[in-house]
Amino acid sequence: MQLIDGKAISAKIKTEIAEEVRQIVSRGGKPPHLAAVLVGHDGGSETYVRNKVIACEACGFKSTLIRFEDDVTEDRLLQQVRELNKDDDVDGYIVQLPLPKHIDEQKIIMAIDYRKDVDGFHPVNVGRMAIGLPCFISATPLGILTLLREYGIETSGKKCVILGRSNIVGKPMAQLMLQKQYGDSTVTVCHSRSKTLKEECRAADIIIAAIGQPNFVTADMVKEGAVVIDVGTTRVADATRKSGFRLNGDVKFDEVAPKCSYISPVPGGVGPMTICSLMNNTLAAGKKEYYR
Repeated sequence: MQLIDGKAISAKIKTEIAEEVRQIVSRGGKPPHLAAVLVGHDGGSETYVRNKVIACEACGFKSTLIRFEDDVTEDRLLQQVRELNKDDDVDGYIVQLPLPKHIDEQKIIMAIDYRKDVDGFHPVNVGRMAIGLPCFISATPLGILTLLREYGIETSGKKCVILGRSNIVGKPMAQLMLQKQYGDSTVTVCHSRSKTLKEECRAADIIIAAIGQPNFVTADMVKEGAVVIDVGTTRVADATRKSGFRLNGDVKFDEVAPKCSYISPVPGGVGPMTICSLMNNTLAAGKKEYYR
């Protein structure tokens, strides 16, 4: 069993990005500028955005954090989005999800200029990804693809089971693993209504678990030698931790790991790669690689 070290791969890629940014600046160009809009004080979102700011510093990017309280109106948030769309200095930006219930998330996403949509959530980017055109790919699926590539894990012709059908991970991951230029796999998507979920998992060469249920994948669901990628990041109460909680993946790691050829841990697996992928998308936005 080999542990997939997302922290190490992320650090390596950020170093490579920082060097490219230094070269851009030395030639008279400007560093990429990433802005983040954060609404409210959700603990997970706060941590994630803080880590994005730190990653920007490591990569030599300019970063801007725009904060609103929970009671911000939808109109005010849409106004902010329009301002960021028009700001020529901002290459890419994100509106951190989830948003408060009184705000229509899809309306906000639709208002974002797809050329600055480094989260890859706008329908234009989602559609281009689905048919294999250049675009901003959502950060978590892109991070998983990068891990598979960095570890030389064979995906072509393999049976890949995706657990979960979210717009952020499950659906784009299935599209990417299906496409010849990325996964080139035979893909099955399972979810809470799937009748043969365990049987599908037991036949899988690669399992990507993004179902949002701690310890959902157990040893009896995994065949010997499978590759298991754990996307789960559920906060579980833990009195032994200073924070009062720990992050728990969708995979029951201790019992599943011995059966795997490769497995990603939580934390330290997919999580660091999500932020790293956002940095890659921001660099592409700064270079106008996809949209001019």
